[in-house]
Amino acid sequence: MNYEVGDIVKLKKKHPCGSQEWEILRVGADFRLKCMGCAHQIMVPRKLIEKNARGLKKSS
Repeated sequence: MNYEVGDIVKLKKKHPCGSQEWEILRVGADFRLKCMGCAHQIMVPRKLIEKNARGLKKSS
């Protein structure tokens, strides 16, 4: 998949706040993601995102 900044990715596991959707803030070897539920930010390796992604909403 082609990931871009601003896209919303749905991951397999839920965040403790209950949301499964994350906004992509940075793309590279690592992704910076922001939880759409509580705005918590994390850095995740690209490999984990590609493995656990269940959906992608492109930004317009």
